[in-house]
Order: sequence, then C-alpha cells, then structure tokens
Amino acid sequence: MRRHSDYGHRMEMENRRIRQAGALALLLATPGVAQSESAASTTEDIVVLGRSLPLPPGTPAYGAVVIGRDRLTSSPSGRIEGVLADVAGFQQFRRSDSRSANPSAQGATLRALGGNASSRTLVLLDGVPVADPFFGYIPFSALVPDRLSLVRITRGGGSGAFGAGAVAGTIELASAGRDELPAVAASAFYGSRSASEIAATVSPDLGAGYATLSGRWDRGDGFDTTPRAQRTPFTARAAYESWSANLRGVAPVSGDAEIQARATLFHDDRTLRFRGADSVSEGQDASLRLIARGAWKVDALAYLQARNFANVVISAATGRRTLDQRNTPSIGLGGKLEVRPPVGEAHVLRIGGDVRRASGTLYEDAYNATTGAATARRKAGGAQTTAGLFIEDDWTLGRLVLTGGARADRWTITDGTFQTAGATGPATLTRYPNRSGWEATGRAGALFRVTDAIALRAAAYTGFRLPTPNELYRPFVVFPITTAANALLDPERLRGVEAGADVTLGGIRLGATLFDNRLRDAIANVTTGPNMRQRRNVNAIVARGVELTAAASLGEVSLDASYAYSHARVKAPGQAFDGLRPSQTPAHSASATLGWARAAGPAVSMTVRYVSRQYEDDLQVDALRPALTVDGVASVPLFRSLRLVGRVENLFDETVVTRNAGGSIDLGTPRTLWIGLRLTG
Repeated sequence: MRRHSDYGHRMEMENRRIRQAGALALLLATPGVAQSESAASTTEDIVVLGRSLPLPPGTPAYGAVVIGRDRLTSSPSGRIEGVLADVAGFQQFRRSDSRSANPSAQGATLRALGGNASSRTLVLLDGVPVADPFFGYIPFSALVPDRLSLVRITRGGGSGAFGAGAVAGTIELASAGRDELPAVAASAFYGSRSASEIAATVSPDLGAGYATLSGRWDRGDGFDTTPRAQRTPFTARAAYESWSANLRGVAPVSGDAEIQARATLFHDDRTLRFRGADSVSEGQDASLRLIARGAWKVDALAYLQARNFANVVISAATGRRTLDQRNTPSIGLGGKLEVRPPVGEAHVLRIGGDVRRASGTLYEDAYNATTGAATARRKAGGAQTTAGLFIEDDWTLGRLVLTGGARADRWTITDGTFQTAGATGPATLTRYPNRSGWEATGRAGALFRVTDAIALRAAAYTGFRLPTPNELYRPFVVFPITTAANALLDPERLRGVEAGADVTLGGIRLGATLFDNRLRDAIANVTTGPNMRQRRNVNAIVARGVELTAAASLGEVSLDASYAYSHARVKAPGQAFDGLRPSQTPAHSASATLGWARAAGPAVSMTVRYVSRQYEDDLQVDALRPALTVDGVASVPLFRSLRLVGRVENLFDETVVTRNAGGSIDLGTPRTLWIGLRLTG
C-alpha cells in the first residue's frame, strides 16, 4: 500500500501512467485499430483530461513529497488531515481533527514554524486557495480524500508561482480524473459511538468530456474531550455532523485545450466541550479553469468562495452561553493566469500573475454567564487584497536542472473596523487606517542527477503572508485566557535554504533534507499579563532541522516512513519567551506505515505515529505530553467490485492531550473502530 516517495520518482511514474491511460483510451475509442508500434508512438501526445499543466523539470529541487491515491482511499480515519499526518512535520494548531476541533483553529503549518490558528501553509485544490477568507483556517471536512488523485506537499519552498501565503510550504490537492474514477463508487461505514459515514460518486462520460458528482455525509455521538476530573453537569461529548457535495466537469474546447469547472457545497456542525457549545461552518465554492497544452501553454483560473461561521461559547460553571458568534460571512475571490511560451526544449518558462481578495465581518454578542443577559454586541471586519506578477524558468543542462523565479506582490489592508456596544448606551466604532505595501520574493534551486539512482538538490527561497482579518480585528476568549487582536500587525516574511539527496535502489527509495528557515515578524499570541495575551509580531522564529523519508516496495509488502527533527526557537530580545520553543511545536515527529496487499485480493496496513512534547503557550508553562498512536486498515474482496473494510484509529487508546490552557485540558480521539463496505464498480 504505497503512500509517498521521493518526488522525482513519483513524477516519472505519474507521467508514465497518464501516457498509458491515454493510449488505452485511444485504442478503446477506435474500433479496429491494432496495437502497432506506430500507434504506440503517438501516446506521448495523448493527454488525460482533467489534469493541470505538466510539472516543470526543476520541481524536485524543492524536495516535495507526494501522497498517492491508494493511500487517500484507504486511510484509517477517512479524513484528509489524517492522511497529511503521514508526512512528518505537518501539524495543525491543535492535535484534534475535524470532528472535535473548533473549525476556526484548524490552521496548517510545516517545519515547526509555530502553531497558528491561521494557516501558514498555502493549501490549494486544483490551483484554488481553500483557506477561509476571514479566519484563514482550512475546512478539512470538505476536502474528501476519495475525490483526490494525489497530494503534493512542499515544505518550505517560498511562494514561487503558487501565490502569496506559503511561508511554511504548499499543499497541493489534485482532483481525481476520469481514468481514476469508476462510473459508480460508494462506501458505507459504521463506527464506535454510533458514528456513520456514507459517500458516493458517479462519473459519467459526457460527449468528449466527463462529469463527476460526489457526496459525503458523516455523523457521530462523539467522545468526551474533557478529562473526567474536569467535567461538570454541563459537559457534553464532541458530537459532529457534516456533509459536502462536489460537482466537477471537464470538457475539451479544442484539440489541445479544455475547460474544468468545479462547484462545492459543505456544511459542518460540531459540539465542543459543553451542551449548547455548537459551531457551524459552511461554504459555497466555485471555480472555472482553462488549460491549453499547445505550443503556448496556458493555465487561466477564476474562483469565488462564500463562507460563513458561527460559534457559541458556554460557561463551565453555569451552563449558560457567554458568547454567541452568530454570523461571520466572508467572501474570497480571485484568479490566476500563467503562460508558458515556446522557448526551446531546454527551458520551461512560466510568466503570469494572480490576485486574491478576502473580506469578512464578524457579528457576536456577549452575555452574563449568571443571568444570561446580553452585555455587549460586537462587530469586526475588514478586507485585504494581494496582486502579484511572477516569472520562473527551468533550464535543463544534461543531468543538471536549474530553476529560479521571482515575484512582486502589491498588498492592501482596508476597511478595518471594530464596533462594540453595551447593553445600554451608544456604540463605539473604531476605524483603522488603510495600509498597503510591496513585497518582492523569489526562489532558486538546483537538481543534479549524479547517476540514475542518486540525485542531489539545493534551494533557497523567500515568501510572505498577510495577517488575516481575524488576527487583525477579532479578540477572543478560551477560558480562562483572553487574547486581544492587533490591527497593526505586519506581514510575516520567510527566508530559507535547504539541501538534500534522494537515492533509488530497486524498490527502495531514501530521501534526506537539511533546512534552515527564518520567519521574521512571526505572528504569535504573546502573554501580556495573568490570563491575558495579544497577537503580536515577534522578531523571528528560526527553525533548523532534518527531514528523512524512506519507502520500500518488496513484492506484496511495502513500507513508508517519515521523520522530522526541528530545532525551533523564538528570537525576541528582551521578552520572557526569547530563546524558547514556539508554542504548539514538537521537536520530533515520525510516521511509518507497513502494508501488505495482494493484487485484487486482501490488504492490510498499520500506521505508527509519534509526536514529542510541545507547549500550549509562549512561556512553556502548559505542556502537551508526547503521544504515540497506532492506526490500521484491512480489507477483503467479497465480489469483483465490493470489499469489506475494517479500520481502527488509536488502537491502544493512547491519551492524546490536544489543549492545555491554564490547566483546562482537552483530549483527542480515543480508540475508534469502523466496519463497512466499499464499492468500486
């Protein structure tokens, strides 16, 4: 059950599979055509619909890791964040997943650059940024693994042609194409604590193109996230219910161009810690993409996102609501244009630009925890825009590939407001001045294939991320700690270098990367007094370390492993936390999966993950102890297209502490068993 490998090998196999699928499609569509040498020679020009443009040859210089479709469709949790955890160094703000975490805290980061509820990693789905426009969190419950072809994770790497925001790396999600999707697929699972999960996909051919309609619904009574000693009469399990629907259509418009359209709807309800402490997140996303593969290659993309979030905070002492974040509408819209002119076989030149505008407004009401009376009404929001131009070139010189590029981005932060009103009396409105600036970033890399088995690589890069409207304007409380917003936050700026090597010996692939990343003006929750914090820019977070990957395929047995060590420290001269490890950041993380699979027969895999000790806060007072978990998946065929599947999460019921704020503790997923059927007809 092969999951991920060194990037160059995966890219070669992916391109080979696409050519083979294209050749088969041609033969099936043309009756009477023999499999002759001349017919086979045309397969190099055949393209499977629904893909993006080919990857530039210098891409492996940035040390990307790819997770394949076989792993995406057979993970123990069935959730994308569980799959991403296979890559050591991937972390969320909390250790909990999209069943029991507050959605607004589900930021993603890489390379130990510090936990943040807003994502420091740029997450793209078919080229579209998926982060919430107001909060910056990732809607993981809407990213269903079964719908994807692969996940490409670049740790570090700067922004390059991806766009602004990739200070901790880039996670690219690619939708599955028609060659990977059966006409009909479905699955149904039942799990511990009355959990249910149902998904279905239909992918009919429509003329020369195709469409894919998929849906997923899941729910569960949840588990007690609160330790027994801290439970009150108002404590509740982390119940959840979510659904999402996705429609994707692909149609050729000429011999070398196609249109890709996608629309996604999702809705997610969760209960967090206490009865009535309910959160709701929802979205309606749409995108339209033109891909042209002629002499002048073109990737043109436009997208729109409409999101909303609501959340109720409940008092542990009285069971009454203390805060009702009743409405947070936000809009994200943007686009990208990339052109690759024909400049000769040795060069792949990329020229283009992209723009993204994010805006949103939070409406919330505060209440007296004893009487239930309203005490304040607040409104906060603003908008921000980034617009950039980029140029990048990959130059192949025999066994050496050189790659480099530069970006220039204009950013604006506008319309920032914070309004508050008491139960009586007039409202107080604060308007923040508009701000703008320019950011110049770039990246460069080299890939040298010493032999067919050994490749050396090195890269240097810069990048930046704007603070989100949530970080700028919205204060929040996680009892007993109040965190104030800061409308004067500066953008975060990254500088990094790395070097690595990849070795392929038969069915064994090994990779190693040394990195040194510095995140200047890092946004952190800084302690300002007892139970008081504020979002502030700190001088820098410096993370140095090593990342190791290994993959082996020996007949029916496979092994995949990943390890990351990060020596991360906060640089804040004069501050109490100067020289300490960033909050929410482990020094060690590791993942290993051992699998056995027989062709068209039974399959089984076990995954072991380890995360070392980390701290909730900047002063290293509230510790999150290490966690070692074991997950597994097993399946046996019942009929030609039907499988019986069993899954287990946290097999040995490890106690995973996900939050420790002043001694108030939350726990992660306990042992969870699943049994179900999967149809891949």
